[in-house]
Amino acid sequence: MTPKAYRSCFVPHDIAAPIKGATTGPLTGLSTVVKDMYDIAGERTGCGNPEWLATHAPATRNCPPVQKILDAGATITGKTICDEFFYSVSGANAHYGTPVNARAPGRLPGGSSAGSAAACGAGLCDFALGSDTGGSVRVPASFNGIYGLRPTHERIEHTGVADMAPTFDVPGWFAATPGVFRKVGSVLLDTRAVPAKIERVVVLEDAFAEAEEPVADLLRTVLEFMSDDLPEMVHGRIAPEGFDTWREAFRIVQAHETWQTFGGFVTAQKPKIGPGVRERMEFAATVTKSQTDAARSVQLKAREHIRHIVTTGTILALPTAPSIAPRIEISGSELEEFRVRVMRLTCTSGVSGLPQVSIPAGTINGCPIGLSFIGWAGGDEALLDLACELARHCGMAA
Repeated sequence: MTPKAYRSCFVPHDIAAPIKGATTGPLTGLSTVVKDMYDIAGERTGCGNPEWLATHAPATRNCPPVQKILDAGATITGKTICDEFFYSVSGANAHYGTPVNARAPGRLPGGSSAGSAAACGAGLCDFALGSDTGGSVRVPASFNGIYGLRPTHERIEHTGVADMAPTFDVPGWFAATPGVFRKVGSVLLDTRAVPAKIERVVVLEDAFAEAEEPVADLLRTVLEFMSDDLPEMVHGRIAPEGFDTWREAFRIVQAHETWQTFGGFVTAQKPKIGPGVRERMEFAATVTKSQTDAARSVQLKAREHIRHIVTTGTILALPTAPSIAPRIEISGSELEEFRVRVMRLTCTSGVSGLPQVSIPAGTINGCPIGLSFIGWAGGDEALLDLACELARHCGMAA
């Protein structure tokens, strides 16, 4: 990896020197990088926008996830680039550039946790902190060929982690190897685990139908190879009216909450916002309370429906993303179409608040693609254990 490609993962306002953690602990000897939304004492948090960075003071203390990994012995080696205001799944930042996807050269890293995933995929760290609202851990995990978890909503304390849309926001993390991936979960997740044996896997036919044929075929084959390490697999559907009803509800609630978070700053400061994000922020400004209330009603009904199916001991299998990573030169209209397709796959976990793990399942034309499992509320540890058990099918050892 060239020096320029190496630097592509990190913000210009990166930490001056590594921040060393405790001398003993479960993460001792491991290095990590942190998405530029986590407060680090003495550092400014930029949220992907240089004008936000310039108008906000340095953090006075570490946010809880940062403090936990330091107390566990990890060393923080950098702050990573993210999509502007976290409002994209591409990983291209108009101000700071696009982190290099070392495992799919010439293709997008996925966002918004782009720099964290790209650094992890390139071997620049042992694990990386990101966040997930509409797919911002899961999608880059798939594109960079690494492990990623969107935890159960509210299972990681997030004071001092920048908000976007709190109904959906969750801190999450990446690792290139399942053993490290599991260790980080033991440090970050709270005590509200719901331990249980996985007894049933529902392969979501409607989700597989959203993926491009080569992706769906590869992942079905991978599931067949994994069958000896999985309980009974059945086939089913999750979205009675199709995913667009849930996706649209997610989009409206997300937009409304994002404007509540950043609208005051955007209105007062009139910052330069990059293409794609600018248009979404303009739309967010127009969403009314009545539209949001109606969308929230749909979201809550979807949450109840999904949680009724994903009871303790049941998990869902689905593609993480509908395709391999798009090429960097993709047009704005093509990228928006891609975003819609992505959100059809990511909205199930988002609207339900359930945990979803993405594991590196293979490659298509040399580009990684991820397989996902959604678990029950509090079933994060079961998903992490499953990732370790299935690692031999991913060509990695725990």
